[in-house]
Amino acid sequence: METWTWILLPLACDRDCMRLYHNPRCSKSRQAVALLTEAGYEFEVYLYLRDGIAPEDQEALASIEGIIRSNDVIGDLELSNLSSIDVQQLLMEQPKSLQRPVLIHNGQGVLGRPPELILEHLANQ
Repeated sequence: METWTWILLPLACDRDCMRLYHNPRCSKSRQAVALLTEAGYEFEVYLYLRDGIAPEDQEALASIEGIIRSNDVIGDLELSNLSSIDVQQLLMEQPKSLQRPVLIHNGQGVLGRPPELILEHLANQ
């Protein structure tokens, strides 16, 4: 009898890859997963609270307006004065501060607030 071992590897997100930063406890995030699935898109569900922020997505995430959940930031930071590098560092150190859901596609990020914005973004690609 053969024994199979499954190894889950992160996708190397190339040009056509889609990665959804997902928090299963968030209703908007669950809605984004459902919308993308129902629309027939193939995408990676990326559990950022477990896996952290993917280094290759830092720049795209930092470029999104409203990407920081101010209520989840630990410490006294003046969020309005953060540079792109500061946002990247904050997200790496405190992934919980990431607003969600976020889709990374073709090196661009789109915040799904509301989740339908993700489908609009894809329709315009």
